[in-house]
Amino acid sequence: MRILTYLLSVIALGIIGFNLTRVNFSDPFANESYTAIVTALAGGCSILLLTILRIVKKIDKTVKEKS
Repeated sequence: MRILTYLLSVIALGIIGFNLTRVNFSDPFANESYTAIVTALAGGCSILLLTILRIVKKIDKTVKEKS
């Protein structure tokens, strides 16, 4: 599970990097730029969720070991 979350995080980082190259910074709210910004933010949210999942799994493992 841990390897899968790290793999998905790396894929999300790739998506963020790719979409940030597609943003037209002179007009960031144009059609393609807006889509790239939204997709980059979605990638950031997925990294945040995967990090939370890893932390929860680590806490769960610690609690089970102490019981």
